[in-house]
Amino acid sequence: MGPKARFGPTVSSPPTLIDSHCHIVFRNFDDDLEEVAARWREAGVRSLLHACVEPSEIPAIRALADRFPEMRYSVGVHPLDTEHWSDDTVTVLRRAALEDDRVVAIGELGLDLFREKNLEEQLNVLRPQLDLAVELDLPVIIHCRDAAEPMINELRLRQESGLCPGGVMHCWGGTPAEMHQFLDLGFHISFSGTVTFPKAVPTHDCARQVPEDRFLVETDCPFLAPVPRRGKRNEPAFVASVAARVAELRGVDLNTVALSSTANARRLFGLP
Repeated sequence: MGPKARFGPTVSSPPTLIDSHCHIVFRNFDDDLEEVAARWREAGVRSLLHACVEPSEIPAIRALADRFPEMRYSVGVHPLDTEHWSDDTVTVLRRAALEDDRVVAIGELGLDLFREKNLEEQLNVLRPQLDLAVELDLPVIIHCRDAAEPMINELRLRQESGLCPGGVMHCWGGTPAEMHQFLDLGFHISFSGTVTFPKAVPTHDCARQVPEDRFLVETDCPFLAPVPRRGKRNEPAFVASVAARVAELRGVDLNTVALSSTANARRLFGLP
């Protein structure tokens, strides 16, 4: 009998994940972005969707997409950045989307009545962006905080007229009842680090109830780092902690959540 074969320890690869919402263009990534990228790749993150909050970010985000081929991005104006809206903003967003096929969504757009109460001003910025998404046949990334009722009303009116785009409710923090209304409108639900927070009971309930083909995972980095890194700078690699908590809440293994959320993000945004 020949010598026994020697086998080293089995090293399993992490499941494939997609961080469906991040902001690494922010200055707090300037000093270590290559290390951040190495960590997201080591964590199994194969694609990222970089969100845009106002048009002046677009050149820098585009440069990041040149640097990191796994990145796609959106173009849009955040509801808390309405001061960046002008008469030619739709033209700027349209041109940016048409010039680069790595633009896979319009946003992040939406309504935020937690920090501001200027609902009409926010609607005046939201509506033309929803129109643009329909025109370009792109999904939208919706930021909705303390504004579920007016957002649902706006989307329902559009659905009745055939002018409601598809998309995702990013960084979900609403109730199960609100979630089901957005699901009925055709939207996906994306869970961020908040799903790991112990007191986020409504978000936990939503993670348990959302259909398998309608949820995504994200970091929204550099914000909302998941437990046990809460309060520190978030980064794309930490989406693995979000997925693990969603798996725990749904009573399945991490691989199941990774497969579902990755397939959903790829289908919604056409991600690699």
